[in-house]
Amino acid sequence: MKEDIFTQIEKIKEFIETVYQEQLNGTIKKGQKALLIDFKEFSKYDVEIAEQLLNEPLEVIQNFEMALDQIEISSGTNIRVRFFNLPSTQKITIRNIRSQNLGNLITVEGIVRQASDVRPQVVSAKFECPTCGNILSILQLEQSFKEPTRCTCGRKSNFKLLSKDLVDAQRVVLEEAPESLDGGEQPKRLSIFLKEDLVDPLLEKKTTPGSKVRVMGAVKEIPVLLKTGAQSRMYDLALEANFIEPMQETFEELDVSKEEEKKIIDLAKDPNVLSKLVETIAPSIYGYKEIKTSLLLQLMGGTRKVMGDGVIRRGDIHILLVGDPGSGKSQLLQFISKIAPKGRFVSGKGSSGAGLTASVVKDEFLKGWALEAGAMVLANGGICAIDELDKMSHEDRSALHEALEQQTVTISKANIQATLRAETTVVAAANPKLGRFDPFTPIAAQIDLPPALINRFDLIFPIRDMPSKEVDTKIAEHVLTAYDNPEVIKTEIEPELFRKYISYAKQRVKPKLTKEAMEEIKNYYVDLRNKGATTEDEIKPIPISARQLEALIRVAEASAKIRLSKKVLKKDAKLAISLIHFCLMQVGFDKETGQIDIDRISTGITASQRNKFIVIKEIITKLEVKTGSKTIPLEDISVEASEKGITEDQLEETIEKLKRSGDIFEPKKGFIQKI
Repeated sequence: MKEDIFTQIEKIKEFIETVYQEQLNGTIKKGQKALLIDFKEFSKYDVEIAEQLLNEPLEVIQNFEMALDQIEISSGTNIRVRFFNLPSTQKITIRNIRSQNLGNLITVEGIVRQASDVRPQVVSAKFECPTCGNILSILQLEQSFKEPTRCTCGRKSNFKLLSKDLVDAQRVVLEEAPESLDGGEQPKRLSIFLKEDLVDPLLEKKTTPGSKVRVMGAVKEIPVLLKTGAQSRMYDLALEANFIEPMQETFEELDVSKEEEKKIIDLAKDPNVLSKLVETIAPSIYGYKEIKTSLLLQLMGGTRKVMGDGVIRRGDIHILLVGDPGSGKSQLLQFISKIAPKGRFVSGKGSSGAGLTASVVKDEFLKGWALEAGAMVLANGGICAIDELDKMSHEDRSALHEALEQQTVTISKANIQATLRAETTVVAAANPKLGRFDPFTPIAAQIDLPPALINRFDLIFPIRDMPSKEVDTKIAEHVLTAYDNPEVIKTEIEPELFRKYISYAKQRVKPKLTKEAMEEIKNYYVDLRNKGATTEDEIKPIPISARQLEALIRVAEASAKIRLSKKVLKKDAKLAISLIHFCLMQVGFDKETGQIDIDRISTGITASQRNKFIVIKEIITKLEVKTGSKTIPLEDISVEASEKGITEDQLEETIEKLKRSGDIFEPKKGFIQKI
């Protein structure tokens, strides 16, 4: 038999005074509005009430708050009771919530997909009867505002509203986390209603779209209205939250204990700390030292700076991997997205521009429009790994331009004009058009990506699958050993310590460039830009631009963070230079001139090709004057071009590009005319 309310309140009061008196005092002193109670601790004190709390939460929570009011120190403070650490039996996935769970206290986990604005909500209202003057208090538990239906004097309508009690309320939409899904399952969603202290500014920051949260609350049914306004026989399920806690934090938010801090500082003193940390990156994949070093530096990141004129210089390092199929690109991306606390893995084939950046959706709660964040915004403060970047449509890829450089997502749709933060590090992978990477063809011509987007990546690595007896033997041994005995593939540094190391470095270390490092970077930049001067009448190749200079600074800062150093030393600058130079030699080297040409990456047209364009156009102009005709035979152009050192293949390629650009056309076969 269920005990009466007064006995229950007395027991609860006794429990709080015995076990939670200190926490209650601290809560009141700090001006907080909620007392956190460990359910398992309470269940040891009184099993019966604890059991009732799981089945009839609203009633028992009300008794808890009545008990608090009776405690002298808390009377009149209106403190709410929040429960955490519910038993595992109460943990239910969103898709498994059924009508039998109605009214029960449960735990659900998921990712916040939408969040409405915080708005006042009526919880109770007082009405006066005009006939007899009786005051009627009505609790507002339904979605619609409820007025008294009848007074004791017999009156049935036109009651005067005297006052109403308002509390802050918000609706968030929780979606199942991808890792909890099987095969072809589509993630289910659940509306969560938050009130009072659960929507305070500090907690609201932790429940923004993209956050992974755990929610304790009571399952409620919400009536569904038909188009006619009548109530449907079907009901929607929702959760009235009692407590919410974030599950996923950025590197900057991870807690590092004193013991872990000591381990991290000891590891930083190790002269081989760089190689040990690099070995921790995807240990199941053999080789790729430069790429793994770059991925480690990417996890560390540079320092974000706000300039005097308000311009923001990003600290995040973006990496693009272009390579042959089966070379392990996707595995590297998967590893990085999992090791980062706020990591997102998306595939270009299954992502739209809205899915990557943001979209505008109908908000059923506030009856308006709401923003729904995409992967780049959801991973704000973390890493977004984009596989098969080249498979995205042109319109969707264009949405990335702003997100990569400005680190914001601007959206202007319906009646919403907003700029969302997307301070996200991007690591992407793409496949060459013809299946294999060709070092002699500009990268822009090999992958279906606009040059302006390619140029936004700080480091670009081609991954080539070349047969080599020595390397192939080592790869085969590495893979076979891993399959035979998976436990062999272990690193000196545990994954959890690795995460905490990066977190500690990002939180505590903001390195600044020393004069030696600045000199090293400056000399490299100036020397490379002015190397290999050609004749005056030719267009000079530009080996490096200011964008790569900024990349050098970011990579050097990340290198200093590895040592937990507050100074960027000369050796950090040298490491950054070696990585940037490695990338430039791989994707920016023009075989024709024997020099690095940044235009191979940024535009896909090298300086040597531009020179050929100028030469061919000059030849056509010269022949026009000579022959007095605007239509020039291709044979005549070929003779003149060969004298200038242009081969038949080069001439054919140049003519084709000039035709595509609209400079010339072919009125009839074998004849060229300028437009």
